[in-house]
Amino acid sequence: QVHVVESGGGLVQPGGSLRLSCAASGSISEIVAMRWYRQAPEKQREMVAHITSGGNTVYKDSVKGRFTISRDIAKNTVYLQMNSLKPEDTAVYFCNFIGPGGAYWGQGTQVTVSS
Repeated sequence: QVHVVESGGGLVQPGGSLRLSCAASGSISEIVAMRWYRQAPEKQREMVAHITSGGNTVYKDSVKGRFTISRDIAKNTVYLQMNSLKPEDTAVYFCNFIGPGGAYWGQGTQVTVSS
């Protein structure tokens, strides 16, 4: 059983910053990659950022230069630093751990960018 928990969401003004954290616990023997997704109301879930266990990263075009994904393998934790936030970044953000046994999802954390 793997338990994934996100934290760090909240309400922020346009131009502000937030740092999301996500930790996995339980029977996860190896993490191949970690991802952050988001889902805005009435829209499909989309991948925002991806990082491999080796540190290679991929970003959605609209967040390049503003968001940074990082990880602490020893702590089974992934982070998403979000700067210069825009109203269109408003969504529920989910993290996802990928291992040999499959993909594990958290319940999500709400990020709202509004003045």
